Amino acid sequence: MKQILTIAGSDSGGGAGIQADIKSISANGGFAMSAITSVTAQNTVAVTDAFDLPISLIEAQLDAVFTDFDVASVKTGMLSSSAIVEAVAAKLRTYTPPAIVVDPVMISKSKFPLLKEEAIDSLKTALIPLATVITPNIYEAELLAGHDIRSTDDAKRAAKTIAELGCHAVLVKGGHLTGDSATDVLYCDEEWTFFEAERVETENTHGTGCTYSAAIATQLAHDKDLIDAVSAAKVYITGAIQHALDIGNGHGPTNHFFRM
Repeated sequence: MKQILTIAGSDSGGGAGIQADIKSISANGGFAMSAITSVTAQNTVAVTDAFDLPISLIEAQLDAVFTDFDVASVKTGMLSSSAIVEAVAAKLRTYTPPAIVVDPVMISKSKFPLLKEEAIDSLKTALIPLATVITPNIYEAELLAGHDIRSTDDAKRAAKTIAELGCHAVLVKGGHLTGDSATDVLYCDEEWTFFEAERVETENTHGTGCTYSAAIATQLAHDKDLIDAVSAAKVYITGAIQHALDIGNGHGPTNHFFRM
């Protein structure tokens, strides 16, 4: 069984972060391993607090996984500080996993900052250049590219700008744009690929970015090329949103195991 490592924060509500990643990896046929970077107090309504684990413990988790398991791919999520970004990037340079999916988690739906402002430069210079693909949503892409995104053409321009940071490919997710379809824009090897799905009218979308990027990492681990991996993950995340769970008092989570 392919072994996939997620490096991210813990969501006590279970809808996003490490918990969502493990569910997504499992649902897509992989064996999930984790290195927790931060612990959040979180539910469907808000993130109310967060605590970063010591760098030495994050590094120890990564060493424990990489020295024992055959890691087929890695996805990164919440890396809240410059020190955490730099430490994770250093370990990825040391162990050189075959595929790295970077989900640049920056802010929660309740506007709780999950990436300190000082860490953005580290993300750009240390981690993004290692990425097989980076998967920003519209708001994250705006921060990384430095301009507003109101259309698919804007998303294309942002993807090209972000690619100049040195990553292999950029997938700008279109879920926050308006329109009948949710169109994601992939820029890879100076070519564009568009992934469309009918927009699902639901408030229960907690953890979609985590779930989607973990699915991409798992599909890459199964030796699919990037376009096929994103395509399969897009079908999966769309189904997970269509069958989202109406639990909690805020934005409920996607249904990771809807196929069961």
